[in-house]
Amino acid sequence: MIQLPETRPLTAAETDALRARQRERNRVMALILGFLVILFFAISIVKIAQKPEHAPAEGTLQTEHS
Repeated sequence: MIQLPETRPLTAAETDALRARQRERNRVMALILGFLVILFFAISIVKIAQKPEHAPAEGTLQTEHS
């Protein structure tokens, strides 16, 4: 049988340290998320700004009008 470790309430110092680690992790996640949002926005703007050259579809003849 597996013996579970005894659990005890955290002290005030341990709770503060835990909260500090959580805040730091949240800041890092927010920075990563913000970077991704900016990256996707920039990629979208670049794709919209590009003017693709329209090539005729395959199998169609292109005639010149005079």
